[in-house]
Amino acid sequence: MSMPVRIDPELYALARAEAAIEHRTIAGQIEYWAKIGRTALDNPDLPINFIVDVVASLAEPAEYETPYSPNLF
Repeated sequence: MSMPVRIDPELYALARAEAAIEHRTIAGQIEYWAKIGRTALDNPDLPINFIVDVVASLAEPAEYETPYSPNLF
């Protein structure tokens, strides 16, 4: 479901530029930023790069996942 939302024109311009680089829609870019920001606020002890990697891995299709297998000598 989509809903119209008013945002600052500067934020919109930044989202448009970043969306083009990241191959997302403008709405998708704003949603991505919101997801990262919300996760960072909920987990202030985690580094932002870790949060970005986790969010990216959650969006990865299951068929691309590599099962973890510990390297036991």
